[in-house]
Amino acid sequence: MTNTNYPSASTPATPQAPKNRGSKNIIIGVLAAGLLGTWGYLLYDKNKAGEKMTQQQTQINTLDSAKTTIQLEFDNALARLDSVTGSNNNLQGQLADRQKDIDAKKAEIRKILNDKKATDGQLAKARQMVAELNDKITGLEADVARLTGENQELTAANSTLKEEKSVLEQNLVTTSTEKEELSKTVDVGSTFSASNIKVTPVDEKKSGKEKNTATAKRVDKLLVSFDVENRIAKSGPADMYLIVTAPDGKVISDASMGSSTLNTRIDGDKTFTTKVSVDYTQGQRKTIQYPIRNGDFSTGDYRIEIYHNGFKIGEGVRSLKKGGLFG
Repeated sequence: MTNTNYPSASTPATPQAPKNRGSKNIIIGVLAAGLLGTWGYLLYDKNKAGEKMTQQQTQINTLDSAKTTIQLEFDNALARLDSVTGSNNNLQGQLADRQKDIDAKKAEIRKILNDKKATDGQLAKARQMVAELNDKITGLEADVARLTGENQELTAANSTLKEEKSVLEQNLVTTSTEKEELSKTVDVGSTFSASNIKVTPVDEKKSGKEKNTATAKRVDKLLVSFDVENRIAKSGPADMYLIVTAPDGKVISDASMGSSTLNTRIDGDKTFTTKVSVDYTQGQRKTIQYPIRNGDFSTGDYRIEIYHNGFKIGEGVRSLKKGGLFG
């Protein structure tokens, strides 16, 4: 029996190769379609994600831009606030009442601007609060302008008052000087004048009778008399000072006065013999008599000086001899 590769007539041929090839093609087509679909979906999804990212980035950029704008407006508002409150100390007291509200707004605005996830609504609220803050600052600026005007008026008024005060002080100095000069003039003018000065040596008898004598050893007292008057001196008590100097140059001292010193305006300090108080009536002439006692009177000249108001207003001399009358 002979083997051959050709089919025999009794055995029919099987077409398996074409059938397998068709199935493969179908599978390949389905896989290709699926792959293309997957690629398409992926491409579509990627485009969608890109669009979403673009939208998100746009929103982020928009929010950042809005925050930047609000931050700039907020910084400008704070700069205005510092300028207004810092330039006028008088406004500090008035600002104290509003400070709490302003500080609260500043804190809330900062909180929103520092929030990285701040929403459009929050940014809108921050913008509104910045606008309200600017309104308050505008009011403060108006207050500053008003206070500045008032301050200028006060400064001008103060300057005027200072000038008036200076004029018044000058007038006061002038008036005080004139008053002092007038007072001195009145003081000097109120000094009494003395006239009719007489010094009478008196011999007092045991019987009580008195006799004028110029014999030194017989003189018991020197009776000093004089008239005083002044047209401007007011009525009332006035003190006259008598200085009696003995022939030896010593001032006779009144035992009742003790050692007393008179401060004169021209002659310096002088020891006086006695002080005589006079009850004077303005415009009237007053006669004064006062006895000077010295125990033993010696011969020679006795000098009598009369002082009032620190000025010498009169003087006289009386001589006592060893015997006989004199003068």
